[in-house]
Amino acid sequence: MKFRKVTLNIPSFTIAVVFVMAFSCCAQREVRHRVPLNEIRLSDPAILTDKETQTYYMTGTGGLLWKSKDLKLWEGPYHVAKTDPNSWMGPNPMIWAAELHHYKNKYYYFATFTNRDVKIDTVAGNIIERRASHILVSNKAEGPYIPMEDETYLPADKPTLDGTFWVDTNGKPYMVYCYEWLQNGNGTMEKIELKPDLSGSIGESELLFKASDSPWSREKDENGNDKPNKVTDGPYLFKTETNRIGMIWTSWIYDVYTQGVAYSESGTLSGPWIHESDPITPPNFGHGMLFKTFEGITIMSVHSHKKVNGRTIRIPHFYEVDWIGDKLKVVKPYKP
Repeated sequence: MKFRKVTLNIPSFTIAVVFVMAFSCCAQREVRHRVPLNEIRLSDPAILTDKETQTYYMTGTGGLLWKSKDLKLWEGPYHVAKTDPNSWMGPNPMIWAAELHHYKNKYYYFATFTNRDVKIDTVAGNIIERRASHILVSNKAEGPYIPMEDETYLPADKPTLDGTFWVDTNGKPYMVYCYEWLQNGNGTMEKIELKPDLSGSIGESELLFKASDSPWSREKDENGNDKPNKVTDGPYLFKTETNRIGMIWTSWIYDVYTQGVAYSESGTLSGPWIHESDPITPPNFGHGMLFKTFEGITIMSVHSHKKVNGRTIRIPHFYEVDWIGDKLKVVKPYKP
């Protein structure tokens, strides 16, 4: 079936749409009902609080969506990401770290897509697959989310991941993402300006900071000496009630997944970014984001790692946080 473009009632967008059979998607899993959060296995959990439907939508790695009215019991999973099989992603891309964002009356799906059949580089014996942060769009929070105008947002020869959304003090929209350490040896956090309708990117990316700038992340070099870890993972931007711009992001302390926080000294996305000396969450919790409940409580969602029968599983968790002052603080586990 040929790929064709039509308009999907979205002004200023030319939406790439094909019939369902031509979309890349997996077979629909059986939808479960009244599932407690701790029974869901999900990496990189991200929550959208949707006022229009009075529903919480949870996405993450895997291209699946869960929904809940109270954060206690969940319904899902639903497949919501509809990609073009003729694009660089291929017919069945891996989907990592999806986030939903509501912006100018549309819903956007920021995620990392990997085409394992396309190799872009080999560094230190590691084959690097075609992987990039990308954005899909929908008229509804529950999707489906489909391609927009530009087929690529970031350079094809660089592996990028974990794109997130931010509108800076200049009113312009940006994607903030990681340029992966597998290629550059020292993961970076970068930003790129987006078109006003988010249908593509504008200009070149800008470096925000490197993994080695972190004072808390650690690993061992080839001689067994301590050094900063090389991984940048899971950025998420926020603003405190004193209008201080911060970013939570994740790396490692040796073999422990750990999340830290940095603040922009200039009050803009360009930084410079000053890192807190200590992690912000307990050990083994990371890739966080922030959302508000319908009751106005600010929550951080993260996932933990756990070994079960030799297999690593990842479980979503919620923490209540405080950002009333000029710093973000984790208060306590949140029990809805």
